[in-house]
Amino acid sequence: MTDGDVIVGGQSTVEFGVRGRNVVAGERVTFGGDIEAEGDCRLDVWCDVAGNVLVGEDAYLGERVHVGGQLMVSGDLDIGDDVDIEEGFEANGWIVIRNPMPTLVFYFVVLSQLLRIGEQDAAEEIASALAGDEADERDPLVIPRGGDVSDDAWRVSTPATIGDECRLHGNVRAESLTVGVDNNIFGSLRARGDVTIGEGTQVHGDVTTRNGTVELAESARVLGDVSCQDLTLEEGAIVDGAIRARGEMRFRGEDHSRDVE
Repeated sequence: MTDGDVIVGGQSTVEFGVRGRNVVAGERVTFGGDIEAEGDCRLDVWCDVAGNVLVGEDAYLGERVHVGGQLMVSGDLDIGDDVDIEEGFEANGWIVIRNPMPTLVFYFVVLSQLLRIGEQDAAEEIASALAGDEADERDPLVIPRGGDVSDDAWRVSTPATIGDECRLHGNVRAESLTVGVDNNIFGSLRARGDVTIGEGTQVHGDVTTRNGTVELAESARVLGDVSCQDLTLEEGAIVDGAIRARGEMRFRGEDHSRDVE
């Protein structure tokens, strides 16, 4: 659930429902609950939604999309072949039955044409219009291609960034992790590379990295164990469990820092 946009890469699994401003999903994305989009919703081919799809503006559904509940659209509906909506659909605007251009192809065509003719200012204006008036204030929730989000874990094979003032349930697994300030994470963090945790963030679990550095900012707290190659603790950071660092441990204060081998 976010105030901004939700962008889900192809072949990902999201075992929750999703609520956001605009919701965009690539091909073969599976949703385990409802989709609620304040603005537009665009689902590429072979997407599967277990619940209802509620759209405040326009909806674009590619061929062979499956919706387990109802589809309710306040604006126009652009729908592809062999779409299965189990409990029916309703649209207040135009209904066009065809194969909408896949999302990634659509954006690629628009951007490539604008770049080809050198209209960079026009490209920026269109991007702002697509994202809405508050695009600069609200970063989108982005799940990369092949991601897996569930009660058990949030798994991606790329570097991951968690913003500020988020509440997450589940263990986070990524190539590397950057966590913002004042988050509450009910699970553990694990990465191959570096893990950075911002001020005021609480992690109700372990923090583990195979080869990287763990850095805890002032007032960050880990209720479990920390295991890493190198560790940096700012003054006021708290680790309730055991600390295992194979390399260097560094303690930083306002006036001095200290290294421990």
